[in-house]
Amino acid sequence: MAWCAFTVACVSLVAGCRSSAPEPQNMARTSLQTAPADLQLICANAVVAQAGGARVLPTSSRQLDATSYSVDVDAGGRKFNCVVDSSGGVKSVQPA
Repeated sequence: MAWCAFTVACVSLVAGCRSSAPEPQNMARTSLQTAPADLQLICANAVVAQAGGARVLPTSSRQLDATSYSVDVDAGGRKFNCVVDSSGGVKSVQPA
């Protein structure tokens, strides 16, 4: 019985040492507005022509201003940056 009480006490101590998760407003994901998925795919499609048949994937994105997003795209190890507006118009595609 003493062994059981000791085990419960140890588990309680370890559980009490766990840190709590940060508040949602303090999480990294909420501090940066990412491009909607459809705009990321539009950028990936814009890179396909320059990719030479390589697999193309958007890797990250961020909002530039109220109507524009920057999307980083990987095309078989080659990096590109695409700027797209919120209506889906590709403004530029540049090697990164």
